[in-house]
Amino acid sequence: MELSVIWQRFRANTRAYVSLWIFGVLVVVSVIAPCIANQKPLFIYHEGRAYFPIFVDYPETTFGGDFESFTDYLDPYVSDVLLKDSFVLRTLIPYNPETILFDLHTPSPTSPDSVHWLGTDDKGRDVLARMLYGLRTSLAFGFILTICVLIIGVSVGALQGYYGGSIDLFGQRLIEIWNSIPILFVIIIVANTIAPSFWWILGIVLAFSWIGLASVVRAEFLKIRNLEFVKAARVLGFSDWRIMTRHILPNAMVATITYLPFIMATGIITLGSLDFLGFGTQDASLGELLAQGKNNLTSPHLGISAFLIVSILLSVLVFVGEGLRDALDPRAHRDL
Repeated sequence: MELSVIWQRFRANTRAYVSLWIFGVLVVVSVIAPCIANQKPLFIYHEGRAYFPIFVDYPETTFGGDFESFTDYLDPYVSDVLLKDSFVLRTLIPYNPETILFDLHTPSPTSPDSVHWLGTDDKGRDVLARMLYGLRTSLAFGFILTICVLIIGVSVGALQGYYGGSIDLFGQRLIEIWNSIPILFVIIIVANTIAPSFWWILGIVLAFSWIGLASVVRAEFLKIRNLEFVKAARVLGFSDWRIMTRHILPNAMVATITYLPFIMATGIITLGSLDFLGFGTQDASLGELLAQGKNNLTSPHLGISAFLIVSILLSVLVFVGEGLRDALDPRAHRDL
């Protein structure tokens, strides 16, 4: 099926097409999050020279201060004295996700206002800044997990499905044993042994996430390997590698591609669940914001904000996946 036909079918699905645009906007916002929420200014013009603090850490002495340490641009002495006559272009949200604000007029968590659009959390940190960086972490986790699952799942499923026999039988028994291990217990054990990090959690989740895709690819290879064009390729003397990659895999990619958005959604849910339970990363995350909403019922803005962004992100991924499934289905008939 030609790509143009697939794209036309996908565009005909309004819900999936709009969801793809929304997802694209979320990805762009997460990528440029440091340029949106950062206590470092984007640009400073001081005494005839241009500085870019968002890319370079300048010591305070650069602007006439007394210390060699990196400049704290939220320090009133820096902003009101050292940079008083300078042009300073700040980010839209002049706070890092870990910046603790000590000048709040009421005890934290505070409600949304004109300065903190989504309020602050129970530690006095800007919620919108943490949400942007939490979205960035979730999408990075989902993208990396999906790519790695694609490589491992397709490789394992292709080998099992193409060769079959003892290789398939032995592989299925290993997968059944491996799949019976509860992933949550493994993460709890690791979290109690070492400090959990992004890459540790990614590795553990990846170790169990490829099984579903491998089963889908295996089923497709088992179905296609006995078709006439594959038998013809064998008669012509083509290598197994060429037959798998050039002849069978392209025909099995329909089921594989439609599976990918759901893998990403599952990875984001898993990371958010671990952060919510306290076994995730120590960085800003959507799951941690949900946990704060549970722990601070008198500040509903915490839970509502995190719930909305998680709901939107997962919904658009599911809608895009459904649109891909329908667009790639040769039996689907749509009015273009």
